Amino acid sequence: MICQKFYAVLVHWEFLYVLAALNLAHPASPWRFKLFCAPPNTTDSSLPSPAAIAKDASALREGSEAVVEAKFNSTGIYISELSKTVFHCCFGNEQGKHCSVLTHNSEGKTPASAVKALIFRRLGINWDIECWMKGDLTLFICHMEPSLKNPFKNYDSKVHVLYDLPEVIDYLSLAPLKDNFQTVQCNCNVQECECRVPVPRAKLNYSLLMYLEITSAGVSVQSPLMSVQPMLVVKPDPPVGLRMEITDDGNLKISWNSPTAAPFPLQYQVKYSENSTIKREAAEIVSAASLLVNNVLPGSSYEVQVRSRRLDGSGVWSDWSSPQVFTTQDVMYFPPKILTSVGSNASFHCIYRKDNQIISSKQIVWWMNLAEKIPEKQYSIVSDHVSRVTFSNLKATRPRGKFTYDAVYCCNEQECHHRYAELYVIDVNINLSCETDGYLTKMTCRWSASTIQSLVGSTVELRYHRSSLYCSDSPSIQPTSEPKNCTLQRDGFYECVFQPIFLLSGYTMWIRINHSLGSLESPPTCVLPDSVVKPLPPSSVKAEITVNIGLLKISWEKPVFPENNLQFQIRYGLNGKEIQWKIHEVLDVKSKSASLPVLDLCAVYVAQVRCRRSDGLGYWSNWSRPAYTRIMDVKAPLRGPEVWRLMDGDVTKKERNVTLLWKPLRRNDSMCSVRRYVVQHRTAHNGTWSEDAGNQTNLTFLWAEQAHAVTVLAINSIGASLANFNLTFSRPMSKVSAVQSLSAYPLSSSCVVLSWTLSPGDYNLLYLIIEWKNLNEDDGMKWLRIPSNVKKYYIHDNFIPIEKYQFTLYPVFMEGIGKPKIINGFTEDDVEKQKNDAGLYVIVPIIISCCVLLLGTLLISHQRMKKLFWEDVPNPKNCSWAQGLNFQKRTDIL
Repeated sequence: MICQKFYAVLVHWEFLYVLAALNLAHPASPWRFKLFCAPPNTTDSSLPSPAAIAKDASALREGSEAVVEAKFNSTGIYISELSKTVFHCCFGNEQGKHCSVLTHNSEGKTPASAVKALIFRRLGINWDIECWMKGDLTLFICHMEPSLKNPFKNYDSKVHVLYDLPEVIDYLSLAPLKDNFQTVQCNCNVQECECRVPVPRAKLNYSLLMYLEITSAGVSVQSPLMSVQPMLVVKPDPPVGLRMEITDDGNLKISWNSPTAAPFPLQYQVKYSENSTIKREAAEIVSAASLLVNNVLPGSSYEVQVRSRRLDGSGVWSDWSSPQVFTTQDVMYFPPKILTSVGSNASFHCIYRKDNQIISSKQIVWWMNLAEKIPEKQYSIVSDHVSRVTFSNLKATRPRGKFTYDAVYCCNEQECHHRYAELYVIDVNINLSCETDGYLTKMTCRWSASTIQSLVGSTVELRYHRSSLYCSDSPSIQPTSEPKNCTLQRDGFYECVFQPIFLLSGYTMWIRINHSLGSLESPPTCVLPDSVVKPLPPSSVKAEITVNIGLLKISWEKPVFPENNLQFQIRYGLNGKEIQWKIHEVLDVKSKSASLPVLDLCAVYVAQVRCRRSDGLGYWSNWSRPAYTRIMDVKAPLRGPEVWRLMDGDVTKKERNVTLLWKPLRRNDSMCSVRRYVVQHRTAHNGTWSEDAGNQTNLTFLWAEQAHAVTVLAINSIGASLANFNLTFSRPMSKVSAVQSLSAYPLSSSCVVLSWTLSPGDYNLLYLIIEWKNLNEDDGMKWLRIPSNVKKYYIHDNFIPIEKYQFTLYPVFMEGIGKPKIINGFTEDDVEKQKNDAGLYVIVPIIISCCVLLLGTLLISHQRMKKLFWEDVPNPKNCSWAQGLNFQKRTDIL
């Protein structure tokens, strides 16, 4: 026996409109719908109810499924022969009422939905159909599942969706519209079918017209025409990021995120279950993306799921999110972490649970880092089980290794739980400095990043508010502020650039530190760009030593911006690797140059200039490019060179060759260079003449007269030297003896001391000349000019004790060169002493080296002997018989 079953389709739809066979739009309640099919002339009351359909379906599963399957598998001709009767279908609600079955309309047209199969008089097949718009607003999806096992499972089942998205629906001409329908084949298997209709985003508010065609085992079923607006049946994706945390008030906060930015507000349904000493379940609908659960106790477990749909109630509920489980600890801190700033106050609350019993708040004590007990005056009792500790005027947290916070422990009187609360205290008194560039086009602000480096996971941003004019007396954080993009530089400072700027507008700025625990803000500061200008450095800086005056003159040009009066500062010094700078303040704001005295006029000086506003606002500019002086003649040489002579030829002859010798002038004496030397001759008969020696330091001439005076002049680009040394060659004066004795005493190989005595005379002694040379080598003669009042002089040169030296002392008078005193070698006593000293220089180092070597040998031998003799001797303190004995105390044996 074939059980009677009517074909029904469950349509889960929002604001669904049904168009019947007469092309009229029938509004339906926006809940659940069923599709009923029946033979002609069947009244509404004779249609089976959903309960009856379910009962017939159950009976079919229990007894007749195999029979039906066998009959359909017997032959395909049997099915075709049964396809003679027209079945009509309509939509109804869940109770099966309000279903309109039409046999024929007034024009005798065939209904829009028909089932042509005789077998469906006794048997039907159910599909549960649910349709929605996908959350990303790209696809309209219909999902179909059979209510019972399909008797046509061995035949191919095909489902198509025919749809159209007209901008405007003309209900009087629906039949011609069906010619424009597009067809989409659904993906089907034995258990289900899924149909996907693409909907352009621009047509989400259009009416989607569609109907289904189902074909299986040669039998075709066509649903009535349906109309729906896709935007009204959106099924959002499930919420994501479900998380739970204990709030600062001790409540459980459940929060989540919407997976995509929906174009309409959402409402959320939250269901959770609590498993603690008191079990409870709840489901709440909220419009915000969070829910607070109160009366949370330690040791409780919460399982939570969330789903969403449109806030106005249309659309479809999303699927439930994945369940999340949150378990509270035995010791609950709220808040568990605090981020605050220096000087503020903070409080922690605690509930302590031990052995399934909640400890009384009177028995709770607080510790800081398990090293310092917090004074009880900072405790307060909130309730029987909630204790609170308060910290006032907090100081910045000092990092301890990898820990960048202070651990606050809530303890029982007898023990402390391993869990703790975290206290982060950050110093937000950040020094924010800004400067405006010299072109007055941008303002750069900087601050150190070292303040927040210890706060892991934090980000910082500079926020500002620009007022129309100037700064207020007490700047404050403004609710309408803007963030400024800042970059971290290599020097550890953040840098932000404001461009363009308004010079007279007040910029109120502060630093905001963002962290998962909250945000902190530094005290605001107001900056006026016009008051923080860093001018451009002065330009066209020049440095020179003035001619004939001998001062360092530095000149410059004032920068174009700013237009305020500027004060200038100069630094200068001798050019070299390490310049010792000297600072000079220019007092006259209108001055463009300064002249400074320097010690060495023939050295290269480097100078730089900088400036700032004379009213003290803003910053010093950078130093200008360095300017260097050039070495050039400033004055004529201060004096001529020191001059001496070498005499050749027989002293008995009237004519002798004289070679004049002079030492090159030092820079400070030549002021600052010597281009050439000129020798002036003066004799009684030949008068005066000059010879140009060029850059040479010697000149030979013939001495033929009784007296011959010479003067050597130094000449530079300015002129000739004014103070010069005169040397007179006089034969009568060469016989005047003024030196009584001369002695040479060697002090070392590099120093010899000469001492002498002079006899009184009638001539004016100008100075003395010392000559010395090595008689064993032809390395030339050396000489020095010595003041006339000196009686002893130390000669620094390389002296070899075993060599023989000649020392000569010449008195030089105004009238000429007197008779010299000559000694060959050192004084005898000193020679012997020097020889002995030379032996000591060799012997003493040898003796010292031997002593050091002997001492090292003795130490090494001592260690080896100690190891050899005492290696096998045990330590008496490790022996059992020696325990308790004092080996340092003397024991007298009687």
